[in-house]
Order: sequence, then C-alpha cells, then structure tokens
Amino acid sequence: MKLVLLDAATLGDGLDFGVLDRFGEVVRYPMTRPDEVGVRIADADIILINKIKITEAVLAAAKQLKLICIFATGYDNIDLAACRAAGVAVCNVKGYSTHSVAQLTVLMALTLCEKLGAYTDAVKSGEYRRSGLANKLSPVYRELYGKTWGIVGAGAIGSQVARVAEAFGCRVLAYKRTPTDEFECVPLDTLLEQSDIVSLHTPLNDGTRGLIGARELALMKPDAILVNVARGAVTDEAAVAEAIKAGRLGGFASDVYSTEPFGEDHPFSSLLGLDNVLLTPHMAWGAIEARVRCLGEIVKNIDAFLGGEKRCRVD
Repeated sequence: MKLVLLDAATLGDGLDFGVLDRFGEVVRYPMTRPDEVGVRIADADIILINKIKITEAVLAAAKQLKLICIFATGYDNIDLAACRAAGVAVCNVKGYSTHSVAQLTVLMALTLCEKLGAYTDAVKSGEYRRSGLANKLSPVYRELYGKTWGIVGAGAIGSQVARVAEAFGCRVLAYKRTPTDEFECVPLDTLLEQSDIVSLHTPLNDGTRGLIGARELALMKPDAILVNVARGAVTDEAAVAEAIKAGRLGGFASDVYSTEPFGEDHPFSSLLGLDNVLLTPHMAWGAIEARVRCLGEIVKNIDAFLGGEKRCRVD
C-alpha cells in the first residue's frame, strides 16, 4: 500500500511521521503545486493533505486511490461530490485543535482590548524610560469584565471561547444554526448590534460564505472588535478593510484569509502596520499538542478504514 503526504511543510516541525510506516510505503513531499498533484498521487492508495485542493480532475488521475485523510476539521478544499462519484472515502479530524484555536482567539481579543502593542512598544523604544513617569496609561484600554462577547458558530471551538469569555465576566451571545440552552442564542443581527467583541468560528460553506459583509459590519458598534479564526471567506474581506480604515470598526484580528498566503493586492495588505489590526499566518490550530493529536487521529482514521469501519467520514 502506498501513502502520499502532499504538503508536509504545512504541518510544522516536531511530528513523527514514522507512525505511518506500518501502513506501507510512505512518500512525503514538503509542498506540491497544483499541476503536480495528479502525477504524485497517480499510484497512491491513500493520500494525506492539509491545504491541497482535490478536484474532479485530480481524482481522475488517481486510479488506485481509496482514501483521503485531511489534517483539518474543515474540508472545503475537497470536491466531495467527485470523491463520492469515484468511490473515494474522505476523513477529517475533529476536536484536535479546540484549545489551540480558542487560546489564540482570546489572546487576540485581549491584545486589542488592552492595546498591548502600544504599551510593549513604549518600553522597547525607550519612551517609557525617557518619560520619567512611573506609569503610562495612554492609549486608553478597557476591561473585558461586563462586556458582551458574541460567538458566531458555537461548536466545540466557539463554546470553549464562550466559557473563557464568561470566566472574564463577559455576557456571551451565540449565533448557532441549532440553538442550544448552554448559551444565550440570538439572531445574527442582534448579536452584531449588542456585542463588544465578535469572534467567528463557523465552517465555510454556501450558507456562511460572505456571512459578515458591509451590511453586517454596519450593525456593529464603532468600537467593537472582530476576530476571525474560521475561514477568510466567511467575511467580505474588502468590506472589513474598508470598515477599519473608515473608523467604523474598533479593531480586527484574523488568522485566516481567502487566499493563503495573501498577496499585495489583497485588501488586508492596506491594514499592515495599523495598531488596531492583528494578522497571524493561519497558526491558531497548530500548537504542538494539537498537531500531535491531529496526527494520532489520522492514524486512527486509517486503521478504521482498513478495518472496514467508518470513522470521521465526511464523504
């Protein structure tokens, strides 16, 4: 049996891929260009991917392919209809990054609320030393206590963020496809109008693409903070950039983008260097503990498939 890992470099350092060797021959590529995918998986039985797009044309080149394992929960980069038509099983990984993503979400919100960059820069630059004052209290920053935190997508990650927000003394509002008694669930417009912080945790699909656009941004408080750790295309990125530059949004943080990495022509390129913007390179999911869990779940998915069981199947 041949296993092909197409984009190992996106999984970072510190993983022992030797755990895959017992399944057969393992071929590992750091990265794979779109035009190389078909050739590299032509004789593969199992392929392992993170960000690689799997299309109908790619599948046509893989005559022996039986299983696709994705190192992620989201699978919007895979043409599931084409996989079903070709008889190829698809497995994702659930729950492995809940704490890792929640941790960055809260850190981003705290950093923007606390204006932390301005204060650490004051010490690094020598401004604090030269001031002769024992403390610096500008720009004005605010407590989380008593604020309203809106959770868009209260699944595993969103729920974990909600629990942390509650521990800080926030009122939590949730917008969820299936309302739950665990949180105060409200319509999206209500959540946007009332929240001081809004964090996005939804999968990307036809119902969530462009979910936060110009109309929705206009509903938000002018000093509200928006945090996106879902998928870039859940927001209208041009509208977000415009809202920030026009002063209609207090702060914005994102770890995800419609194009990764984004280029100079991307709307967020005009936000680089702004004090009220935090942009990170799609790393929220990747604490070493989360990545080790993810690889372990991939192994369990392969074991289950080879044993005739269905585990984490999304096809």
